[in-house]
Amino acid sequence: MHILVHDYSGHPFQVQLSRALADRGHQVTHLYSASFQTPKGPLQPRPDDPPNFAARGLSLRRPFSKHRYLVRLRQELEYGGYLRQEVARLRPDVVLSSNTPLNPQATFLRATRRRRARFVFWLQDIYSTAITSHMRRTVPIVGTEIGRYYRRLERSLLQRSDAVVAITEDFSTILDSWGIERTRQHVVHNWAPLEDLPVHPKRNAWARSQGIESTFNFVYSGTLGLKHNPDLLLQLALRFRNDPRVRVVVVSEGLGASWLEERKEQEGLDNLLLLGFQPFEILPQILASADALLAILEPDAGVFSVPSKVLTYLCAQRPLLLAVPPQNLAARLVTDHRAGLTVPPDDVPSLLNAAERLLSDPEVRNRLGFNARAYAEKRFDIDRLARRFERILTG
Repeated sequence: MHILVHDYSGHPFQVQLSRALADRGHQVTHLYSASFQTPKGPLQPRPDDPPNFAARGLSLRRPFSKHRYLVRLRQELEYGGYLRQEVARLRPDVVLSSNTPLNPQATFLRATRRRRARFVFWLQDIYSTAITSHMRRTVPIVGTEIGRYYRRLERSLLQRSDAVVAITEDFSTILDSWGIERTRQHVVHNWAPLEDLPVHPKRNAWARSQGIESTFNFVYSGTLGLKHNPDLLLQLALRFRNDPRVRVVVVSEGLGASWLEERKEQEGLDNLLLLGFQPFEILPQILASADALLAILEPDAGVFSVPSKVLTYLCAQRPLLLAVPPQNLAARLVTDHRAGLTVPPDDVPSLLNAAERLLSDPEVRNRLGFNARAYAEKRFDIDRLARRFERILTG
């Protein structure tokens, strides 16, 4: 087959899947948004890439405006036009689309249908739920109507897709209510590219370059968007501001990171280290520099968002500290497999108490970190995952 994989975010495990499908003999083109501000995976050509694999970023004419609704809407429509052109040019047999905003996803699906190709919706999030929540807070009356529009659009796109790959069984209830037959629903949990995330020692070149090879480091790496409350990271830094052993390290960009930068200056927090996104190739060293890895998720994200950074963290053999809704799949995974500590996202005292526990108990840290890596080694088998997707894509 000629498979067109589109992952709007350009995350690591999607491109790993594309390479694995190419290794299985398919012609695979992997597209992503080069304009969307988020950590990227290993998207550049590799010496061992098969000749039937290619990855390419699609760029908007102007920098992406994430938080201005009307400008963002125009840019999403522009991006949808690029996807339509790619379908016409590449003539794929099947399209697998992940993390794609709903407006360009609609254009993408129509273009795929015109080519009489299969369209598989890789459902990473119930986007209309997040959009509705945000718009109601921003423009209460109009926001409700905007939310209804996106809910209808998302339901229609899922109904018209040949197959839906959901990342958690928790999506089944809403898919059932939207009339998606169970024969078209497939659950494949997300993963991380284990082969690209080996365990490194804490005292590594990157840690030394940041002067944190000998401190106790709480590390957050990834997006700080609308679903994340950066104040939790600030509270952690405030709690340990007088402890010279502790650093809070945040590797991120965007509004949340800018907000933290302002608070860092106001509070004089020398223990809060803020860094921009780093190349994927040094991510294992970044994670290895941690004594505990942080993930946060707002309460209204509920079950409909599973932070992919949590899966990446599991590979690092470090304990996780999560402030996420208890019903979220990530919270259940970390709790069930004893890979870290989880607290509700609106309970700051519990977060600080959990951080204190990890700081004071190296035996607990070692045990949780070992369990995390053991889970990743057992579950993140790319050959098995590629075979599963191959069956879904062929129908």
